[in-house]
Amino acid sequence: MANKTLFQSIVGKLLPKTDAINEARAPAYALEPKHALAQYAATGCMNHTFYASAEEQLAKVLELCAQVEPEFIAKAAVFCRERGFMKDMPALLCAVLSVRDRVLMSQVFPRVIDNGKMLRNFVQIMRSGVVGRKSLGTAPKRLVREWFEAREAENVFMASVGNSPSFADILKMVHPKPATAEREALYGYLTGKPHDAEALPQVVRDFETFKTSALAGCVASVTADVPRVPFQMLTALNLGRGEWAEIARTASWTLTRMNLNTFARHGVFEVKGMTQLIADRLRNPELVRRARVFPYQLMSAFVAAGSGVPEVVREALQDAMEIATENVPEIAGKVYVFPDISGSMHSPVTGHRRGSTTAVRCIDVAALIAATVLRKNPRAEVIPFESDAVEVRLNPRDSVMTNAEKLAKLPCGGTNCSAPLRYLNNRRMTGDLVIYVSDSESWIDSPHYGHWGGSATATMQEWARFKERNRQARMVCIDIQPYGTVQAKEREDILNTGGFSDAVFSLIAEFAEGRLNDGHWVSVLEAVTL
Repeated sequence: MANKTLFQSIVGKLLPKTDAINEARAPAYALEPKHALAQYAATGCMNHTFYASAEEQLAKVLELCAQVEPEFIAKAAVFCRERGFMKDMPALLCAVLSVRDRVLMSQVFPRVIDNGKMLRNFVQIMRSGVVGRKSLGTAPKRLVREWFEAREAENVFMASVGNSPSFADILKMVHPKPATAEREALYGYLTGKPHDAEALPQVVRDFETFKTSALAGCVASVTADVPRVPFQMLTALNLGRGEWAEIARTASWTLTRMNLNTFARHGVFEVKGMTQLIADRLRNPELVRRARVFPYQLMSAFVAAGSGVPEVVREALQDAMEIATENVPEIAGKVYVFPDISGSMHSPVTGHRRGSTTAVRCIDVAALIAATVLRKNPRAEVIPFESDAVEVRLNPRDSVMTNAEKLAKLPCGGTNCSAPLRYLNNRRMTGDLVIYVSDSESWIDSPHYGHWGGSATATMQEWARFKERNRQARMVCIDIQPYGTVQAKEREDILNTGGFSDAVFSLIAEFAEGRLNDGHWVSVLEAVTL
């Protein structure tokens, strides 16, 4: 018999050696600068995560921006705003362009800074000095003035909710020249300067009239008198059940989703017809798509809904989830989904931020993605993992919410990314696509803490074993935290991507069908038209 040691398979020897150390001090693969910036752009929320502080994330993003050309920064900003629905990161990338390439900044500014919240984010970042300047500068001031000029006076007022900085602060910085008496009055109103009250937009006059009556304790009994303004402008007033019902009646889809408990607390659901109206709004397909909601935000609303929220409204949130995840592909062949349920995945998905930390954890998002794929692919198998693979039985006919909750309640341990592949290999199982959802901070399967370069990761080794039986198989690794290293080296059959929006599902579909170019995710960003 031939010498097995001498003639053993050379597959393992051909695997790429690790070239980095992850946050758990174990060997990993570093992403190329463009790929790493894409990962941070799609997952970074500038808050403290399990392994990294907000300051470390910011420093890393600025470091990566210095290593790539401005055009890629501009495309990343557009992609993560328009397809990833991010807020802080695209505003930061736009601010970076103010010192790298002002022409490109001018091109992408209207697409990235597309509402009042994004404008305040941009100005706050510019004034902080993190990108190398503490004033807005000529070009950014011009773009901010154009932002105001491009919107109707009424829309400017409606977008003026929020502080740090407020619209008053921003107007005082950029000094826009009002082209009409209405605009001049509005700018004076917002900045606290003398103005012609009769020239104000009608909605502002209605708001001031209503506010005066409410503060005097004589709110009109006719609820039609409630002005159609962002409800944050009304919450400090002396409002009754009828007024709150009118606020709920005219609220946007997003404000409805975020304030179900507030509506319950003020008796809105006790008003005839309001329960059905709100439920119909939440499950309206057009409104759900237009809201660009993250599936995890729907899960958060579902979990947070208190006893005062009627069951039909909670069911409407589940219907909205089915709509929000409709882009999940139906994938030909056998699919396995590996959600990471380890300890680090129990940290908030958007990080810790004092006073506004989300209740949704990384594990909730991983479970949600797994349950969503199963919903569209009933033959798929979900194999959670922590220190080892975990067996669980899920019914693909159950709702996404139900299966996601079941997965998120599983016990947790350390992180062993190779465990589910080893589970498949030990059972000689076959398949066409495996999908990881993890923070990629594997350490249990690596004996070489603090060192890299000696061999491939255990995940790559197990993938090589799997590929011996399944030559056409592909692997997708979805990162939901911004750390810049992975356990599987990017190549033709391996896609490393990240994020929380349904853009991830579109990428999976394209990759599974072999429709992505070399560079996979990076090629998608580079294809963005500026």
